[in-house]
Amino acid sequence: MIVAFSVSPSGVGVDGSAGEDGSVSEAVAAAVRVVRESDLPHETSSMFTSIEGEWDEVMDVVRRATEAAGRYGSRVSLVLKADIRPGHTGQMQAKVARVEERLQG
Repeated sequence: MIVAFSVSPSGVGVDGSAGEDGSVSEAVAAAVRVVRESDLPHETSSMFTSIEGEWDEVMDVVRRATEAAGRYGSRVSLVLKADIRPGHTGQMQAKVARVEERLQG
């Protein structure tokens, strides 16, 4: 499965105050760090992080990434989109390659 997700904390942070500039980059970095340490195939863009693997391992990483971001606020928003296709791996790059192939033809 491939999961594209985005996490963003809100409310007061770990020190009890709101961020000065409204940036959530530190919290997002904490979440992305969890994804990178998972060693599952992944990529991060400006809006989402995509991760590929089996259901249990992907959802565990999403849970831990959400918890990591949640330490920077009193609540956290999670947006998640999943492509569940049992028996298929390497689809993060393969899906893009198929579209690029069509664009070339």
